[in-house]
Amino acid sequence: MRGQPVTEDVFGAERPRLVGLAYRMLGTMADAEDVVQDVWLRWQATDRQGIERPEAWLTTVTTRVAIDRLRSIGRQQAREAYIGPWLPEPILFERDPSEAAEFADTLTLGFLVMMDRLSPTERAVLLLADVFAVPYRDVATAVGRSEVACRQIASRARRRLHTTETRRPKADERELIEHLLAALIADDASEVLAYLAPDVVLLSDGGALRKAARYPVVGAKRVGRFLYNLARRHVDDMTVEHVRVNGDPGLVLRVAGAIDQVIAFEHDGERIHAIWMISNPDKLGHLHLSASIV
Repeated sequence: MRGQPVTEDVFGAERPRLVGLAYRMLGTMADAEDVVQDVWLRWQATDRQGIERPEAWLTTVTTRVAIDRLRSIGRQQAREAYIGPWLPEPILFERDPSEAAEFADTLTLGFLVMMDRLSPTERAVLLLADVFAVPYRDVATAVGRSEVACRQIASRARRRLHTTETRRPKADERELIEHLLAALIADDASEVLAYLAPDVVLLSDGGALRKAARYPVVGAKRVGRFLYNLARRHVDDMTVEHVRVNGDPGLVLRVAGAIDQVIAFEHDGERIHAIWMISNPDKLGHLHLSASIV
C-alpha cells in the first residue's frame, strides 16, 4: 500500500532528530553529519511516494548507516590507537536544557561515555527505544532483530548502565563553577576540595596533539591538584567563558584568544562528581556552530 505523498520538507523537518541520533551513536558531529548526508543521498535516490512512513524510513536508514560506521575496520583501528581517554566531541547549547530536559540528559558527555561501553546494536536499540520512543516493531526493523530480541537487548543495556544517576542542572550551577574557579585562583586548597565530591573523576582528552592526563584522575585531592596546575599554566593569558556543554555547565578556555580547552562539569547541585576536559583540536572545530539537534 502506497503512503500519502511525501513533501520535500520531510527530510528537513526530521534532520535535527536524525543528527541527534547519529551523534549519540558516534560521538562526533562530523561523523553524525556524514551519516545524515549519506541518508540524504539515499533519500533522494528513493521513490519516496512509495514510502508509507517517511519518518520511520529515515530513522531506520540513519540507524543502519551509523551501525555500519561504528563497525568499520578503520574506525575500530583508530579507536584502538587513540592516545589516552577518548571523549565525545563537545557541542554547545544555546537553549536552556530545561526546555528539553529529557533530551539534554542523553546528550551529556557522561551519558555518551557510558554509551561507548555498549555494542553498536545495543546503542541503537537503547537510543531508539528509550530516548526517541520508537516502537519496538520499528526498532526491530532498524537493527534487523526480532522484537523480542530487541526488548532483551534493551533490558541488558539498561542493566549495564544502571550505576549512573541522572543529575539535572540546578539554577545555581554557574555559581558553583564560579566558586570553584575563585578558589583555584586564590590558591585555597581546602575551598577547592569543598566543591569536589570525594570520588570525583576527571577525564582529559588531548588525543595525539595535546598534552593531557593519559589515565582518569580520581579523588578530590588528585583532581584538585590537576586543576590547580592547569589554572597556573596560563593564568596570565587565559580567558574563561561560561557555556553549556552538552547540557551540563561548562567552560570554554581561551589562551591568547584561541580555544584551548572545553570543560564540562557533572554535579548534584552541591559538589562536582565528574569533569570532562577536551583539548584535542580535532574535536573543537564545531564550537563556532550553533548545535541544532534533538
